[in-house]
Amino acid sequence: MTGSERPDPLTRLDATSEAIAGLRDIFAVEEPLGDVLTRVAQTAARAVPDADAVSITVLNGDTRRTPACTDERIVGLDHLQQESGRGPCIEAAQEHKPLRVQIDDDQRWPEFAESAKRLGIRACLSVPLLLGDGEPELVGSLNIYSYTVSAFDPFDEGLMRLYTVAASQAITNARRWQQTRDTVSQLEHALTSRAEIDQAKGALMAIHGCSAEEAFQRLVHESQDRNIKLYEIARSMLASLQRTPD
Repeated sequence: MTGSERPDPLTRLDATSEAIAGLRDIFAVEEPLGDVLTRVAQTAARAVPDADAVSITVLNGDTRRTPACTDERIVGLDHLQQESGRGPCIEAAQEHKPLRVQIDDDQRWPEFAESAKRLGIRACLSVPLLLGDGEPELVGSLNIYSYTVSAFDPFDEGLMRLYTVAASQAITNARRWQQTRDTVSQLEHALTSRAEIDQAKGALMAIHGCSAEEAFQRLVHESQDRNIKLYEIARSMLASLQRTPD
């Protein structure tokens, strides 16, 4: 598609509006964060003309990664930027501003340009994803790659900034749900472990005629001697008591 063949602004606005509307399904369900990121990337690919591949870059402290993309061939291009700390996806996230790049004309990141050209990528648009809810801010970028030299203009940039506002909220909600689920799982694990330790203490008290404190200390000493977690010692002992002799 050439620049003169690009859809008119209203058509492009409709496409982005439909993509944003598609995010409503994400708000309505509870899904792991990784699944939501994948759906955000897939939906973004339908939001702007000439979007041949979309990825999401996440920068969290010293961690840089690509948790979602629509085409595995571009993961290496993202990783190159993450490892070097140079490239549009990194700069968009760090500077909190969108970047449009025509690969053939841009000299800022030679190694990125060379790798992009090998993949046939001729343009990219990276838009920041800013997620913060009182915790250390999770900063990332939504990266759109195109095989078309004339892809992406200021209007596309503005549309994608609107899209990322909705996408950021969807991701934030998923992140909260993931954290809640993880907390519940940890509590369930802790309760199960406590119950197993109490059962093991009771068994030791019955076998050795010792007090609860003495039984607990036996478990602690074995845990320290074998360098195995206390609940694993308790679980192993209970399993051995339940085995029937041959």
